[in-house]
Amino acid sequence: MSVQTFPGIDVSELDVDVSPDVEALYRDGITARKGAFSKAWADRLGEDVNTAFQEAMGRPGGAVGRGPNRFYVEIHPEQIRGFTELVEHPWVRSLCTATLGPDYRIVELGFDVPLEGAVNQPWHRDFPVPDETRRERRLTSLAFNVTTVDTAEDMGPFEIALGTQWDDGPEFEHGMFPPRSHYARYQERAVRKYPRRGDISARTALTIHRGTTNHSPAPRPVLVLGVDGPEANNGDRHDTAVTRAFWEGLPARVRRHLDCPVVDELTPMTQKHTIEGLVMGDA
Repeated sequence: MSVQTFPGIDVSELDVDVSPDVEALYRDGITARKGAFSKAWADRLGEDVNTAFQEAMGRPGGAVGRGPNRFYVEIHPEQIRGFTELVEHPWVRSLCTATLGPDYRIVELGFDVPLEGAVNQPWHRDFPVPDETRRERRLTSLAFNVTTVDTAEDMGPFEIALGTQWDDGPEFEHGMFPPRSHYARYQERAVRKYPRRGDISARTALTIHRGTTNHSPAPRPVLVLGVDGPEANNGDRHDTAVTRAFWEGLPARVRRHLDCPVVDELTPMTQKHTIEGLVMGDA
C-alpha cells in the first residue's frame, strides 16, 4: 500500500525515514522501534512510574480501574526524568510529523499497570472513531507505549488485532467496545507483544486491543504518551500541566508541541476515564 503521510510532508526531509512505520500504522495499526532507549533509561523510567503509582494509589481518584487488578494513572511530564528524551527522540518526532503533521500536540502522559491477577480485558479501542477517520481513513492521533520491564508470557502481554482500526458500527458500545459476536475475528488477527526495556511502540488507539491475564507476581507497567494532530480533541480528556520552571527549561521545540497549561504549582490529577473503568470490569 502507499505511504499515507500528512499532506505536504516529505519523509525524506525528516530526521528518520519512517515511511515503513507510517505504512505499518495504516495497515496493521501498530509499529515499533526496538532499542530506542538504553536499559538504564528504561530503569529510571520504571523508578519514576513506581513512585507515581504509589502516590496515586494512596489518594482518592488517583488511579482508575481498567478491570480487576489493572490501573491507569495520568501524570504530569515533570514526574518522569526522561520526558524530554522521550519526546525529542528522532523516531518519535519524525513519526508524529509524518503521520499527524508539523503541528502535532502532546496531550497525554500516563501509564497502565496490570498487577498479578489482572484478567483478560474485553476487546476495545480507546475512544470512538473520529469523523475525519471515518470519512477519509486518516489517522488523527497516536499513542506511544514504553515498557518499564522485559515482558514475559506470564505477565499479561498486550494483545492487538492487526488491521482493525477501521472497524466501526452502531453496535460498538460507547463507540469503543465491539459486541462479543465480533471476538472470533479479533482472535484470528490477534498478535501478542513482548517489548523489552528500551523498546518503544506507536499505534493508533483505534486498533482493537486488550490486556491479557497477568499470571506473574510482577506488575507490567507501560508508559503511554498521547499525541494529537490538529483536528483531534483527545486533550480535552486530560489534565496535563507543567510548572513555570519546568517549562522554561524545556527546549523550544518541545514547548511548541506541548499542549498544556503552565502553572505555578502542580495539582494531583483526578482520573477521568469512568466509562473504561466501568466496562473493563466486565472482562
